[in-house]
Amino acid sequence: MKRREFITLLGGAVATWPLAAWAQQPAVPMVGFLTSLGPNDRPNLREAFRRGLSDAGYVEGRNVRIEYRFGGNQHDRLPALAAELVDYKVAVIAATGGSPTVLSAKAATSSIPIVFTFGGDPVREGLVASINRPGGNVTGASFFVSLLSGKALGLLHELVPNAAVIGLLIDPRPPENVLLLSDAREAARTLGLEMLVLNASSPGEIDAAFATLRSRGAGALLVGAGTYFVSRRQQIVTLAARDAIPAMYSIREYVEEGGPMSYGNDVADGYRRAGLYVARILKGEKPADLPIEQATRFELVINLKTARTLGLTVPPTLLARADEVIE
Repeated sequence: MKRREFITLLGGAVATWPLAAWAQQPAVPMVGFLTSLGPNDRPNLREAFRRGLSDAGYVEGRNVRIEYRFGGNQHDRLPALAAELVDYKVAVIAATGGSPTVLSAKAATSSIPIVFTFGGDPVREGLVASINRPGGNVTGASFFVSLLSGKALGLLHELVPNAAVIGLLIDPRPPENVLLLSDAREAARTLGLEMLVLNASSPGEIDAAFATLRSRGAGALLVGAGTYFVSRRQQIVTLAARDAIPAMYSIREYVEEGGPMSYGNDVADGYRRAGLYVARILKGEKPADLPIEQATRFELVINLKTARTLGLTVPPTLLARADEVIE
């Protein structure tokens, strides 16, 4: 073989080999992460989701790609964002941050698997057929926070036993909050308390709700669950401190901001388990066969410093049940 022919043959082999080798590599799956939150809201939840994926062998940027879509607490943006992920042909959609996100994803596709994190009852809301056998293309982790408001109200009553009127700050938009309101009202009747229901879904309405609390002489406040209130937690905690009103919150982030007490699920653990479910689907399992993950970890967090500032004495029985006490 002539030298020129040999060089030409060798060059062609070198140019062709990487393409052939690349073609034999397994495709990197793409996961859609749809949330009603903004990109700067609660980044620990996205980290928990990625941790669940990683625990099952999928590391972002290495063998899985994640396309993020943020609703920025504007629910009307979610349907278009869900449609974008469908157009991208993602392998799975993680629909997080409440029922508007899940409903948007479900409306966008009946074939792409959807794994949700959700605070309500997914059967009651029509997301799945049953807890053990979801059916269809939807499964996920439910916190059932709508059914914790009664328990939270009881704990708040222990902290402020002389408060006869207790406010309930609630976002009326998420469907699951109908159950939250019902559960809280039933607990108030049982405890012999008057409940003042305050609807709010904007910063101005939150300000107005606190003005109503002052005018009605409410002795304590129960803040309902939901991603919107979490995004406004600094405003809510600041207003409660200004008016010296003891408040019970749904997650620990409020207490870390200076609120006196919270009771609810370990939300980050729910996101981690959603990541595990996404990984199982990427490995070939079907969402219809994956039972709804139900919350098993609940936490009571008390900020003693804030309680003292409010002139409250936390009962020893309440302290003994706390999962964490912030001094």
